[in-house]
Amino acid sequence: MATIQAIRGTRDILPEEVGYWQHIETVATTILSNALYQEIRTPIFEETSLFERGIGEATDVVGKEMYTFTDRGDRSLTLRPEGTAGVVRSLIQHNLAATGGVQRLWYKGPMFRYERPQAGRQRQFHQIGLELLGSRDPRADVEVIALATDILLTLGLKNLSLSLNSVGNGEDRQRYRDALVSYLTPYKDQLDTDSQDRLNRNPLRILDSKDAKTQEICQNAPSILEYLGEDSQKHFDQVQQLLNDLGVAYQLNPSLVRGLDYYTHTAFEIQSADLGAQATVCGGGRYDGLISQLGGSDTPSIGWAIGMERLVLLLQKLQSTPVLVPDFYIVSRGEKAEAQGFVLAQKLRQAGLKVELDLSGSAFGKQFKRADRSGAIACLILGDAEADNQTVQLKWMATQEQTSLAQSELLSDLDELKQQLTRHKP
Repeated sequence: MATIQAIRGTRDILPEEVGYWQHIETVATTILSNALYQEIRTPIFEETSLFERGIGEATDVVGKEMYTFTDRGDRSLTLRPEGTAGVVRSLIQHNLAATGGVQRLWYKGPMFRYERPQAGRQRQFHQIGLELLGSRDPRADVEVIALATDILLTLGLKNLSLSLNSVGNGEDRQRYRDALVSYLTPYKDQLDTDSQDRLNRNPLRILDSKDAKTQEICQNAPSILEYLGEDSQKHFDQVQQLLNDLGVAYQLNPSLVRGLDYYTHTAFEIQSADLGAQATVCGGGRYDGLISQLGGSDTPSIGWAIGMERLVLLLQKLQSTPVLVPDFYIVSRGEKAEAQGFVLAQKLRQAGLKVELDLSGSAFGKQFKRADRSGAIACLILGDAEADNQTVQLKWMATQEQTSLAQSELLSDLDELKQQLTRHKP
């Protein structure tokens, strides 16, 4: 019988890799919590219309990439291809903005798009994202960019670059759309097939084409920055000045339009030169009209998402695998000793210590070898004699120093025990 494999475009995140994921999540949680962002968790599937109305029916995401199915209630549902639409739906449904002011939210979890699997890109992929909802202020734009930068730098990433653009408001975008179509129409037959299709449906996406000939044609296309109205230009100037004030370097990229219809004004990407062609690790922008478009009140907002898979690839190049190293490895042999070792392990774990309990029941020699391989700071040893006397042998692995003490004494001053562990760390 053939074995069952993971579906193409999905992958198991095995224990030796999970440490990277946990490290990323811990750093992001700490930095976002310090900025008073609160975590929100939304369902992984929603009504299909949420994404059609929110992302835009003319986008590749909706037209080509969504996992959509009809459930037993004859409803069209879709596995979420991105996180913003679900957060906005939740904001509206639960009236989270009723108290006024700004809502600072963040999320993490799996997303789903039917794309060609490649390094750092899967059909089930994972993101950490944030949304700052309820402010038109340029400081909001720079706050979220700065937080993304802080997360990536704290993780130790190098060779990062920030690309920045403004896609203006709806009127600016329409003027630019008309100018771009006028420029590209004479070249229609030279464009790649996807770009020919986008020319009337979503012409700004042509600027994102990876086709070499299309890229060559777009080099001389008009710039959206030439079509910004006075208010849009003022907003963008303030964003740039605030980034300069923070010392955050950036490059203007008029071709950066992002792939979703809901973006307005600021659009940005953070890329790493260490990732090759798939260089973007964070992307986002402002979406002032999305919440009202989905039935809520007029709520200007901005957000971003970081791709976890690509981030893990980078960390694997920069850092060794994070591994769990026990404070104590407990070796025991004999029914009574094994029972006492088990109780001892639980009490130490409850005190916040990392403890590995050998469950093999094998000879002491084999257990000692596993204790060595574990990297534990200390080994606790219980045999028949220790069980009868309610004692334990404490062996510091770095020095091989070994002492006998009562089990009650080991547990009596846990603060002192933790200090000893710190002193004996290799």
